[in-house]
Amino acid sequence: MKKILFFSLFSMSTHIITAQSKTIGKIDRYDAALDKILDANTKIEVLGEGFIWSEGPAWVKDGEYLLFSDVPANTIYRWKKGEEITEFLKPSGYTGIPPYSDEPGSNGLIINRVGNLVSCEHGDRRLAEMPLTFGGKRTLTDNYMGKRFNSPNDVVQKSNGDYYFTDPPYGLRQKEDDPSRETPLFGVYRVDKTGKTTLIIDDLTRPNGLAFSPDEKTLYVAQSDPDRAYLMAYPVFIDGKVGKGKVFYDMTSMVKQGLKGLPDGLKIDKKGNIFTTGPGGILILSPEAKLLGRIDTGEATANCAFGNDGSVLYITADMYLLKVQTQTIGVGF
Repeated sequence: MKKILFFSLFSMSTHIITAQSKTIGKIDRYDAALDKILDANTKIEVLGEGFIWSEGPAWVKDGEYLLFSDVPANTIYRWKKGEEITEFLKPSGYTGIPPYSDEPGSNGLIINRVGNLVSCEHGDRRLAEMPLTFGGKRTLTDNYMGKRFNSPNDVVQKSNGDYYFTDPPYGLRQKEDDPSRETPLFGVYRVDKTGKTTLIIDDLTRPNGLAFSPDEKTLYVAQSDPDRAYLMAYPVFIDGKVGKGKVFYDMTSMVKQGLKGLPDGLKIDKKGNIFTTGPGGILILSPEAKLLGRIDTGEATANCAFGNDGSVLYITADMYLLKVQTQTIGVGF
């Protein structure tokens, strides 16, 4: 196996980039419908390893490369086929005086509709936008009604340009008990085109990843609470607000079985199938909430994103950056 080694100045940990020869985990098949999504010979390929906690993958179409966060390392890395993984941006989410917390960096990343990088920043407690070629960041939002966010975690953009993001406590030094908390809840927020921030969901204990259905009539929100490990579904109204949510899929029993991981990041394919991180890896759910299969990484799995022509699923799982070839196409391609 060919290995290329390089070192992070932050963690001094070794990152190993393979020539796509190393695989891990397995595919668990629960329904015949999975055969149209993942080939019977599908492998989970290792693209890189040795990160502290990899997160937030986002595919850059103009340039054909992947960006992803290492949250504890306060760094965004860049992966491109045929090249070694390189540091793209540091600091990525905390620009103050260190130390801040054990998760100071950027978490969820997306490329917005104009091609800029949008990042959820734990340490700076904001949602920020940055051009990929030249120029600095600008803050999209950092408070609601004058109270600072906890640590924005994941973000999605609606086709009209509005952003929706979650705000759990994971980036704070003492998490939910941190004395710097200014808001009493862990909300889901919307930032419209004028920059106005609105609280749209206020009753979740640990909101995390989120994604829209292909028709944008449903907003899915993952809850990373081991006692209420749910994927929630909310109807989306024309004005951008959401209605009463319901439990779309309950993963709590899987957590209690000892499977690694919690509901975290998620993505949707064009047929409405949901690829959600959860206990055991990536759960693949039909639009009717039927479990079709699982990409069993064997690790606590943080997030995923479609890339290339929309058929390649990139996965961040603990210390790993992974890749799975699918037979479907993600929303946005």
